[in-house]
Formats: sequence, C-alpha cells, structure tokens
Amino acid sequence: MGSGVVKVIELVGESDQSWEDAVQVAVKEASKTLRGITGVEVLNWTGKVDEQGEIVGYRANVQVAFEVET
Repeated sequence: MGSGVVKVIELVGESDQSWEDAVQVAVKEASKTLRGITGVEVLNWTGKVDEQGEIVGYRANVQVAFEVET
C-alpha cells in the first residue's frame, strides 16, 4: 500500500424511496465533483412521517472519503 492522503466530507442524501437510495444519491452527487472516492460511512438515518404514520422521506447523513490529488 502506498502513501497518500484521504479527505473526508459529510453530506446528507435525500430520497423518497429508501434510506439506501438516500446514501446512493449522496455518493452519486459527490462523484460529480469529486474524483477518487474510496468509501462511505453512514452516520445517521432519519425520516419524514406523514399524518397517516407512513414514512414519506428518507435522509442519510454520510461521510464520503476520497483521495487527495497531489
């Protein structure tokens, strides 16, 4: 394994489908502007509930790690 530096940023992904989709949304959006994404860690799951008690929105707080270009 070589030497290098990895930076970690925190993001919030949102979806009306699932928590897993919210994570995918965050990573996919990050990959549009960040190169070298190496991993993701889910920090927190939250959801929005409607008047009928149904979950209608999903949020995932994630940390995305990526290699720092030198």
